[in-house]
Amino acid sequence: MKVTILGCSGGIGGARHTTALLVDDDILIDAGSGATKLSLEQLAAIDHVFITHTHLDHILALPLMLDSVGAMRDRPVTVYAIDSVIEILRQDIFNWRIWPDFTELPEGQPYLRYQAVEVYQPTRLGKRSITALPASHTVPAVGYQLDSGAASLVFSGDTGPNPALWDWVNRIENLCTVIIETAFPQDEHSVAVASRHLSPVLLAAELAQLKRPAQVYITHLKPGREQVIMEEIAQCAGNDHQPRVLEEGHVFEL
Repeated sequence: MKVTILGCSGGIGGARHTTALLVDDDILIDAGSGATKLSLEQLAAIDHVFITHTHLDHILALPLMLDSVGAMRDRPVTVYAIDSVIEILRQDIFNWRIWPDFTELPEGQPYLRYQAVEVYQPTRLGKRSITALPASHTVPAVGYQLDSGAASLVFSGDTGPNPALWDWVNRIENLCTVIIETAFPQDEHSVAVASRHLSPVLLAAELAQLKRPAQVYITHLKPGREQVIMEEIAQCAGNDHQPRVLEEGHVFEL
């Protein structure tokens, strides 16, 4: 299983792109602006999209992707999410007012189908397993465990303090990588708390619950504050896990 980071910023500007992870050639984890870097042929090859939550920075490329390559495909793209996330996509995005409902269009050969997932229940795609994990955010949300059989990568999604995540992560025997968000620097700690994101101090408390060895990468850094956040993380949470900044183009081989 190969995981390529297409986008991992908490915003846009310059070369920054928002969250999208390409798994092999046929799976997206979230569809933020990072997905717009793919060619038409690469977009048309994507059969499965797993959504963590419906904030715009995680889904903004999905409607345009379906419109751009739907006619190039012979089957719908399957969008996987928990029930409450699917309901938001139905009501607020693919509702004919914001964007056409591609579960109905084109008639007889729609571009989109939904597949509900449940937390802790794996979805198996060949030898690959993708499992939704709990997240604590302002809207219904999950993270995901990507398991090749040989190794697992855990992506926190957008989350505030989340003990349930670590209860699960500490049971993953083949864990190799944790990608976890830290959206705000310490001077915006109150904003992090209110929006259910992490600040460096909150991240340190989260990583203190990680009992397995793993490489830790930090995602969703706010534009222009990246260096400050990483310096504060090094002071607060760097000794045991030595968190590194996640960068676009990074490839993980599982």
